[in-house]
Amino acid sequence: MKYYFIAGEASGDMHAANLIRALIKNDGSAEFRAFGGDRMKEAGAFLFIHYRDMALMGGIEVLRKYPVILRNKKACRKDILDFKPDVLILVDYSGFNLPMARFAAERGIRVIYYISPKLWAWAKWRMKTIQRSVIKMFVILPFEVDFYHNYKIDAEYYGNPVLDSIVEFEGSFNPGVDFHSKNNLEKKPIVALLAGSRKQEIALLLPEMLAAAVNFPGYQFVIAGAPSIDPPFYERIISKSPVRVVYNQTYDLLMHAQAAVVTSGTATLETALLRVPQVVVYKTSAITFFVGNFLVRIKYFSLVNLILDKLVVRELLQKGLAGDISAELGLLLFDAAYRSEMMNNYKLLREELGESGVADRVAQRIDQILHTL
Repeated sequence: MKYYFIAGEASGDMHAANLIRALIKNDGSAEFRAFGGDRMKEAGAFLFIHYRDMALMGGIEVLRKYPVILRNKKACRKDILDFKPDVLILVDYSGFNLPMARFAAERGIRVIYYISPKLWAWAKWRMKTIQRSVIKMFVILPFEVDFYHNYKIDAEYYGNPVLDSIVEFEGSFNPGVDFHSKNNLEKKPIVALLAGSRKQEIALLLPEMLAAAVNFPGYQFVIAGAPSIDPPFYERIISKSPVRVVYNQTYDLLMHAQAAVVTSGTATLETALLRVPQVVVYKTSAITFFVGNFLVRIKYFSLVNLILDKLVVRELLQKGLAGDISAELGLLLFDAAYRSEMMNNYKLLREELGESGVADRVAQRIDQILHTL
């Protein structure tokens, strides 16, 4: 079988790589070509385009790079046709992937969506593209099954692939390693800063996090460096702040953190599954935020709260973030009852998500689908 994958950011790259490895177990002669990242390449895919220049957020940011997006779409379409895949597997990244789904389906290429875009939050009008183009939707949030079934879309849930990464990490984690010495950190307790994987969100959110950090002199604040972001980008924002950056150690950082400030996204779920008290933040451009107020209709924006359908972690949005982050960190660090309630809810979250081995189960189902349709 020939598989073409498209993923547009770090988390999608990670989950796609795990699925590629699982597919290889079922089909040792499979060929993989991808629009994605380093992890997909390491898993065995030929990398056609890297996602690093396409990790955009918000309408204004997308408009600025629209010529680049158009060029990449054109190049990707041609590459798909030249490769002639048996199936196109799309990972989240709806702005790019939904047009690709339509393009491929119109040319007789089977399309499978792995990790649904969050159409339930703001883009229900795009459901027709899914209905007409996608033969199977694999979702990673339990409530998404009913959402898609309401639109007569074939959706299946086999668990959340974040669990695979967490369980794999937990099995290899060595508590005997001195994380502080390894990374030249002070012997102070750590607060982790997960400022996102896109330059736009880091530029907006990291200064707010740094402004809050000065209120906790007894702690050291450490940034989880995104793999697609070069060190000079962080250095320009950090300036003379004592905050440090560590790369390729996000889970290790969280395991050694007393609390975390986390940009909304997959990282909120990872932080919860690693049982780290957190506050979730999000900020975008003023115009994008204004437009989003009319489009987005959801009760919560963090995955932890969405999955459990209740306020488990505090969500801070757009304005006055530094002061609100400071206030919430005060509770997370010094209020034992507050921390304990969050930990109890984290336990419920893990139970709700099911078992690990998600990539293997999805790979087996994909293999079954491709040999029966």
